[in-house]
Amino acid sequence: MLVGAHVSSSGGLVAAHERAVERGCESMQVWGQSPRTWKATLPKEADVREFRDLMAEGPVEAVVIHAVYLINSASQDAELRRRSLASLTHTLRLGDLIGASGVILHPGSSKGEPVEDALPRVAQILREGLDESNSCPLLLENTAGTGDTLGRSFEELSELVRLCRGRKRLGVCLDSCHMLASGFDIRTADKLAEVIDRCEEVVGAGRVRCLHINDSKAPLGSNRDRHASPGDGELGPRGCAAFITEPRFEGLPGIFEGPGKAGKGAMKEDVDRLKELRRTGRRSRRRR
Repeated sequence: MLVGAHVSSSGGLVAAHERAVERGCESMQVWGQSPRTWKATLPKEADVREFRDLMAEGPVEAVVIHAVYLINSASQDAELRRRSLASLTHTLRLGDLIGASGVILHPGSSKGEPVEDALPRVAQILREGLDESNSCPLLLENTAGTGDTLGRSFEELSELVRLCRGRKRLGVCLDSCHMLASGFDIRTADKLAEVIDRCEEVVGAGRVRCLHINDSKAPLGSNRDRHASPGDGELGPRGCAAFITEPRFEGLPGIFEGPGKAGKGAMKEDVDRLKELRRTGRRSRRRR
């Protein structure tokens, strides 16, 4: 797994890359626009060109973009759906520009409506966003199952893939905190392997293309999204090490989103901790 962190893109993509390098990242995640507003602008051509040159040189090998939380593709409100589609399309086009490994999207919230009625609306937005962009993958993130959020089960993610006619650009981002909170016991390598077997069976082999490596302050099955720094939560060092070294995740971006040890965004000490857990996990797997 290419361990990395979510970094601020304040000052542009080149500045974000510098922050990722300072933290020792092998992969990085940025917002596609300000997470607090619908207003979206594309970066300047010179910034994109320099960023792509830096990415080609390393040491950061992959970048993913997180779509803003304002998006709710399941909404019945016409204006919110219009804005959601515009923001998603903008972010996918940005992904095309910078050569991103994917745009990560929360499927949305049904707001009390039956799931089977909400999912087709989500799929419509996904299809239109893919149609209006070129090649950047769109990765649906599993949720912790809080409230009426969609994507808490492999079956819901699979149904969205089916409703999008199995498009190759559509994949999944698995968040370890969300998985534990939604009831998946992934606290050992063996248990994780069984869960990923099920994921491949239901969603499809090759659909998992990015990981969020967040530990959980909330216990198994709590349906509460409360991030902890890697190894300091309910997953613990063993669970996080297993997640980072799952063989089917080899070479995929693995992003720690924070908050980190310092209580703020992910910092170098957090990325160093991920690398330490990766070494631990690899030693453990060799002994098995």
